[in-house]
Amino acid sequence: MVLRVAVPNKGQLAEPARAMLAEAGYLRSAGVRDLVVQDPDNDVEFFFLRPKDIAIYVGEGTLDLGITGRDMLLDSGAMADELLALGFGPSTFRLAAAQGTITTVHDLSGLRIATSYDGLLRTWLADQGIQARVVRLDGAVENAVALGVADAVADVVATGTTLRKAGLEPVGEPLLRSEALLIRRSGAPSTAAVATFMRRLQSVMVARNYVIVDYDIPTDRLEGACRITPGFESPTVSPLHDPTWSAVRAMVPQVDVHRIMDELYELGARGVLVTVIHACRL
Repeated sequence: MVLRVAVPNKGQLAEPARAMLAEAGYLRSAGVRDLVVQDPDNDVEFFFLRPKDIAIYVGEGTLDLGITGRDMLLDSGAMADELLALGFGPSTFRLAAAQGTITTVHDLSGLRIATSYDGLLRTWLADQGIQARVVRLDGAVENAVALGVADAVADVVATGTTLRKAGLEPVGEPLLRSEALLIRRSGAPSTAAVATFMRRLQSVMVARNYVIVDYDIPTDRLEGACRITPGFESPTVSPLHDPTWSAVRAMVPQVDVHRIMDELYELGARGVLVTVIHACRL
């Protein structure tokens, strides 16, 4: 049975999603303008859709899986659930208003708030017990205050630079922290095809976040070295021709690799080498 998967065709999630799928062994023959891509080698069919529509298609059961943002999933109200956070496309959904006009979220009561994520905003307002008028706009909303359409805006932003350029400042803490997700219809049964797809994406995330460290260490300092590089289950230890030395191989977090190399060297390790991981199964 062919697995049918929705992928964003534009926006900040589109290129990273394609890159992750390519690293996972999919989309080898895909072009950047393709709307549908058959991948018969892996029994997967990919559909490139508007990011905001993906949760609807998946929630209706038309497609088996989809890649979209947490903000778009919740805004849609679709019957779809988060399966796996994919580690890219971070953003926040937050309120903003003209500088000095609104200090707390409760000052929004009775005001107009412009957003293109009205489902997400209405849910948050109801949860907070705030009565405000939601002005739904398609696309960018940062000019709504300057044009007199709204008193504040609620938008998904990566850095907030666009809001600041429009003379707006954040109000309160983010209403939601979002990132790219793999989603599936609520209540859909687990299948071997879905498990394989997820495993491949998980392997990409591990390969991106970890590296292999190889080094030689005096055998009498081996236990201390293994505490520095415990690996996933356990480091691989091999004897060397010189019985007073051992060779060690272990996976370590990429962000910590230079600190780990320094600690190993100070302990007495030599020949410390780092290798990038292109693929794995753990």
